[in-house]
Amino acid sequence: MNKQNYKWSDHLKFIIPSLIGIFLFMCPVQTKDGLTIPIAVLANWVQEELANQLSMIMMIIIVITAIMTLLARFSSIFKKTPFFQNLFHVSIFWTITRVVAAVFAVMVYFDLGSEAIYGPNTGEVLLDDLLHVLFAVFLFAGLFLPLLMNFGLLELFGTLMTKIMRPLFRLPGRASIDSLASWIGDGTIGVLLTSRQYEDGYYTKREAAVIGTTFSIVSITFTLVVISEVGLEHMFVPFYATVLLAGFVAALIMPRIPPLSRKADSFVRDDAEGINEEIPDGYNSFTFGYKKALDRSKKETSVYQFFKEGGQNILDMWMGVAPVVMAFGLIALIIAEYTPVFQWLGMPFIPLLELMQVPYAAQASETVLIGFADMFLPAIFASSIDAEITRFIIAGLSVTQLIYMSEVGGLLLGSKVPVSFKDLAIIFLLRTVITLPIITLIAHLIF
Repeated sequence: MNKQNYKWSDHLKFIIPSLIGIFLFMCPVQTKDGLTIPIAVLANWVQEELANQLSMIMMIIIVITAIMTLLARFSSIFKKTPFFQNLFHVSIFWTITRVVAAVFAVMVYFDLGSEAIYGPNTGEVLLDDLLHVLFAVFLFAGLFLPLLMNFGLLELFGTLMTKIMRPLFRLPGRASIDSLASWIGDGTIGVLLTSRQYEDGYYTKREAAVIGTTFSIVSITFTLVVISEVGLEHMFVPFYATVLLAGFVAALIMPRIPPLSRKADSFVRDDAEGINEEIPDGYNSFTFGYKKALDRSKKETSVYQFFKEGGQNILDMWMGVAPVVMAFGLIALIIAEYTPVFQWLGMPFIPLLELMQVPYAAQASETVLIGFADMFLPAIFASSIDAEITRFIIAGLSVTQLIYMSEVGGLLLGSKVPVSFKDLAIIFLLRTVITLPIITLIAHLIF
């Protein structure tokens, strides 16, 4: 490497922010509740400190978003501020979604209308629980995301991981950071990271769609919550190994079949150049990756710009995502709680489950597709099933299905990642069909 071009300060400018980013987003730390990451510790602290105010705060954020969106729709108030114009000037579909979300949020907060909307298993789950988590995670993940993105870490890892990610998953090497952040941190962080990089012109439409729906995997922490809910926490290690294997097989298959394989390999912006993955003569993967990392970190010159970008990330997440989660998540939970739709949808799986010798196949079938509404619902429904093997299979399936509307699905629809509701439904079904036999086979070997 041609070292004379770089001063010590250039090396430190890459190394120090990147190490802080790795620590915050990827270093497991032990807490009284088990292993988690520092971002999650900070998020939990905020949730505890603001526990009594967060429902009101999120309701206000969702209502303000709806008002601002209507203003942007019917006036030119934000024309001179591109960030707010992009945030609030959305299509008529998303305008209606945000207004509906605001109405729902007010009804849930003030217990107005039907209990189907504000009840403990519907509106309360979202406004008094999930949106608290999103508020806190987005606050810190948004603020510190530039540490992962802007100081060269993605350039280094991207170059090192290309030889693995390209042949296996048809993705650029830097996607490995997205999946690692999801795995150790949270699926929401992976979606946010993917969306930002897609907007910045690093991923094509196909790559962003694949990463968002295949690699925004469930965090270790949440997996532990799911397995605890079905009373099998003593089996966490074999359970997590099962989930990883099934998820890996799905990740090999999904990018190679529709709808993901049919996404365009074009960029969101005409001026985007993507990532040049060729390594020039005189370099190896590490030295060239390190050079690219130093070149990237040298572009960061302003602390104000760092915090400005972090603040914009937070607003983008709060106002872009929370209304989508509120609107779609609540509708999905109402359907799951008050109608037999998911029972009917599960019926075709009864013969399949019986063929795979899963005990209590009829009860298990009701949980197979209910995870599309919310990932935690299958575990809640399964906790009353007597057979441990069935609870193990349902819990494993709910984690490997990945797409659920109350969080990751809603996030993807609210983000810039180019996937539609129809895409998400098809991907959810395909992941179910691919991972169910793998999980069942391993479960039979274990039990």
